[in-house]
Amino acid sequence: MRITVLGASGGTGTKIVELAREAGHEVTAVVRTPNGRDAVADVMDPGSLGPHVAGADAVVSAIGSRSIRRPTSVQTDSTDALVRAMRARGASRLLVVSNSGMVTEGDDALTRYLVKPVVRQVLKHPWADMARMEGVVRASGLEWTILRPPRLTDGPRTDAYRTAVGVNVRGGVRVSRADLAALVLRCLADPGTVRQVISIAD
Repeated sequence: MRITVLGASGGTGTKIVELAREAGHEVTAVVRTPNGRDAVADVMDPGSLGPHVAGADAVVSAIGSRSIRRPTSVQTDSTDALVRAMRARGASRLLVVSNSGMVTEGDDALTRYLVKPVVRQVLKHPWADMARMEGVVRASGLEWTILRPPRLTDGPRTDAYRTAVGVNVRGGVRVSRADLAALVLRCLADPGTVRQVISIAD
């Protein structure tokens, strides 16, 4: 499979690229800052992204926002540009990494009413950006999948993670980036995950 990964230099993107290559896939790792190794593109420009999504069997966006204290639109704007590029180049399969923190469906009472209201005050800007980004994905007309992990760790791959469709994994507070990367590849190989929102947690 030919896979293009945006946000390939981040913690999650690095794991996705690494695991996909280990599995024998042909991977185009797209980064914003030249490093002499990966493909470089302006993720806010459909024209810049176009050559890197052309011919791809699947495109994965692991772009995240580093802005916590101020409003941000990094994920919304980059996803909008990516959708436009994919439409223009005839690519149809899209998977994006979002976050389970901004939704409460499936959560236990403690998480829903005590934990998340507090955390939401700290992460309200990136979570608002993710929510808008999900709206762009849903309206894209592409064969999309949205993955919602909780807090990400640098732990090892266990393949013991839990998933849930349309709701959060009950009691799930963390998952390793390696396990998230494993789920990405699993979803790309499973047509049943198209136009589904899938949560993951340990």
